[in-house]
Amino acid sequence: MKLYHHPLSGHAHRAHLFLSLAGVPHDLVEVDLAARAHKAPDFLALNPFGQVPVLVDGDVVVPDSIAIMVYAARKFGKRDWFPEDPVEAAAVQRWLSVSTGEIYNGPCAARLVTLFGYDLDPALAIKRAHAILGQMEAHLAGRDWIATGRPTAADAALYSYVSAAPEGNVDLAPYPTVRAWLARVEGLPGFVPFRKSAVGLSA
Repeated sequence: MKLYHHPLSGHAHRAHLFLSLAGVPHDLVEVDLAARAHKAPDFLALNPFGQVPVLVDGDVVVPDSIAIMVYAARKFGKRDWFPEDPVEAAAVQRWLSVSTGEIYNGPCAARLVTLFGYDLDPALAIKRAHAILGQMEAHLAGRDWIATGRPTAADAALYSYVSAAPEGNVDLAPYPTVRAWLARVEGLPGFVPFRKSAVGLSA
């Protein structure tokens, strides 16, 4: 399998992180976003939205980071990462939705402003980031992992943009429980780091 990615994309990183943590074999293919390779006809044939990541497995093409997680987990039987028990599955899905909602509109959006110059409201993005981080801080009290008693796809989906929140001027200092959770993810076998950028509070 080939994962088309870019090292500064949080969406691409969380797909790469999940595949690596779950022990799913794959090769990385870097897409040159600066050269707009993601808008070239050959890439648009893989993903008409012109976005990374995209997973190519023979004749199967899977765009979108969450869809990639689902596909890989189902194909390789990674039930520990994507549980089938209804209660655990719902808990994982809840946080996958948070990763594409509150996390995207908060820490991800704030980082898009500082790193890529997006025309978004940075103050609103930072406010939203602190709102979801506060929710995570409370939720993780007395827990090691976000969804179940073990690491799951939910932890992989949330990690990238939360860990990079300071790049969007979002201070993680008020959230010791979240920071401890980040450290636990980083200690997992197969962990792959997210490339750091000297922007925002990380400058």
